[in-house]
This record gives sequence, C-alpha cells and structure tokens, in this order.
Amino acid sequence: MPETDAGPGRRTPLTRERVLRGAIAVADGSGIDALTMRSLADELGVKPMALYHHVANKQEILDGIIDAVFAEIELPPPGTDWRTALRRRALSARRVLRRHPWAAPLMESRTAPGAATLRQHDAVLGTLRRAGFSVPTAAHAYSLLDSYVYGFALQEAALPFAPETAADTGRALLARFPSERYPHLAEMVTEHALRPGYDYGDEFEFGLDLILDGLQRLLR
Repeated sequence: MPETDAGPGRRTPLTRERVLRGAIAVADGSGIDALTMRSLADELGVKPMALYHHVANKQEILDGIIDAVFAEIELPPPGTDWRTALRRRALSARRVLRRHPWAAPLMESRTAPGAATLRQHDAVLGTLRRAGFSVPTAAHAYSLLDSYVYGFALQEAALPFAPETAADTGRALLARFPSERYPHLAEMVTEHALRPGYDYGDEFEFGLDLILDGLQRLLR
C-alpha cells in the first residue's frame, strides 16, 4: 500500500514531488537548518522511513529543492536583447530568493545539479554568447551577475527590518548615536532612508543597472 498523509479520509500518495514540496515548506517556514528527515516526515504526516522510498538521503533532498528553486526563476526570454533579457532574469531571481531566503547560500553548492539548474546556466550563457560576448567574458559576466543577485539576497534577508518598518528603525538608529560623531551616517539616514516611500529593495535595480552598463561597455 502506498504511503499516505496522516488523518482520516486522506489517502494522497506520497511521491518524490510531494517530498520536495514538503521540504521547501519546512525550509521556508523555519529555515534550512530545521530541515531534517524527521521534520520533513512531520510536515508530510508520514513516518520518516517512508521518505526513503522516494529520496536516498538529505543530500538528494537538497539537490531537488535547489533545482526546484532554479525552476521558479524566469529564463532569459528569447527574441529579446541581451540586456533586457538578463535584467528580467535577475529581477525574477531576486523575487524567487525573497520567497526562499534560505536558498541563496546553496544555489551553486550542489555537485549533482538538476535539469532546471542546467537549463538556467545554459540559457544565460547562450544569451551572452549570442550578444557577442566571448566565452571568457560571458563567464565573467555570468559570475558577476549571479554574485550580485545572491549577495543582495543574503544582505536583504539579514536586514533587521521590513520595508514597512524601515522608517521606525532608522529613527531608532539615529537616537542611539550622536549625529555629530557620525555625520555622514546621520545624513544618509535622514535624507535618504527616512524619505517617504523608501524601500531598501530599490537599491537592487540601481546596482543591477550599473553592472549592465559596465557589461555593455565591455561588449563594445
């Protein structure tokens, strides 16, 4: 008899896809360190041993959920100029990593990448090559773009405030240090971070466009 969810009247078969969806739910809810075979089994309402019919071990689960995250990222759209295509792809990657803040440190960590991961890499490199970047400069450009996306995602996830509380956090910060001792920091907070509508996330597109400007000059 196939493994099923716990509970009266519920007989949804356990599959590899459900195992991976459950693993993502655990990581999204409690962080990647909370993902264990026991916590995953509890999430799915099954006994831990039932998981081993669908995945060999936790490493296979990590391979699978990272590939699932890559699958959520928009591929560079065909028929679009390279700059627009890679900008859209970078914005999509940031949105995905905001949904799964645990994923950024693991995105390039897997030694057994899945099909979605390989499609992403191949599509980005293909976009750069068709634009006229050489093999080495395409590699440099891809590394630069993903380093920026992953780094920003890590920094954004670590911020001690949400966009809607940024102003309150800024005012509390100002109250904790003398502005005459740190005048430039005070200036940045009062004239930038405390302005109506400020969102730290807007910094992403500013930096992304600088990178794309630099790559465009390199291509020329």
